[in-house]
Amino acid sequence: MWFRRKQSRPLAYDPARQQPVIRASICTGEQTACLRDRKTGRLEEVMLLRTTEDRRAFCRACGMDEDKVEIIY
Repeated sequence: MWFRRKQSRPLAYDPARQQPVIRASICTGEQTACLRDRKTGRLEEVMLLRTTEDRRAFCRACGMDEDKVEIIY
């Protein structure tokens, strides 16, 4: 019933081929962490961001600052 939150691990992605982005809904404000393919623009969802701590964990896993991650609508 009570689950522990998993520790964030570095994401296995190729920075030359993929870019970490946050996709946000204009209507509901829901945010999803994604990896965007630089060539095709295709998004691969990684996790749902419910809190600011989730957002920080995603940025740490990518090895980027929170200010550097692009938000797309």
